[in-house]
Amino acid sequence: MEPKKNTKANVGRNSSLYFAIGLALMLFLTNYAINYKTYDKSDIDIGQLNLDELDDEEIPITEQIQTPPPPPPPPAAPEVIEVVEDEEEVEETVIESTEVDQETEIVEVEEVEVEEVEEDIDVPFSVIENVPIFPGCEKGNNNAKRDCMSKKISQFVNRKFNTELAGDLGLSGRQRINVIFKIDKTGNVVGIRARAPHPGLEKEAKRVIGLLPKMKPGKQRGKPVNVPYSLPIIFQVQD
Repeated sequence: MEPKKNTKANVGRNSSLYFAIGLALMLFLTNYAINYKTYDKSDIDIGQLNLDELDDEEIPITEQIQTPPPPPPPPAAPEVIEVVEDEEEVEETVIESTEVDQETEIVEVEEVEVEEVEEDIDVPFSVIENVPIFPGCEKGNNNAKRDCMSKKISQFVNRKFNTELAGDLGLSGRQRINVIFKIDKTGNVVGIRARAPHPGLEKEAKRVIGLLPKMKPGKQRGKPVNVPYSLPIIFQVQD
């Protein structure tokens, strides 16, 4: 048995579409009603401008002050011309010509002696050809003399340095003093500089290095030269 109702005539099948359209229409009408504005005619009436009522602006009359002209400058004083009699005779300098001719005698110039100026050259201790010789290190080759010198200087400093000074100065722990000096061309120790945690240690280091004996100077290419030398002094302060 066939149904009596036609399925195409069912209104409820598009209800969601109709609901969305109706909702959008209501939102549009509501927004239009909220934003709609009205104005009173009395508020927008700006009236008419009557130009005849404007008064002419009165311009005040100002008095022009005339500045008097500056006074004329005073007349210039007449120049006094003093006539000096030319009594002094001026000696004219005669410049002789330096050109020579065949009859001019040629003077022979003797040999010019050039004096050599000795320069103080510093050559590092590690690369010098002949190292400075500490007393007692005369034997052996250059490397042996270098090692002997380093050993002798370290032993000398260990004997002469007052290690108790650090405790008296209130220092503790490991102390390091960097000392730099030069062995000049005559073998003397000069230019002593020290850097330490306390000025008292620097003074003590300079004192000890100044007690080093005179050495045989180092040589570079057969000539005595200055040789810089650096020495670290490290010791432990006993608490």
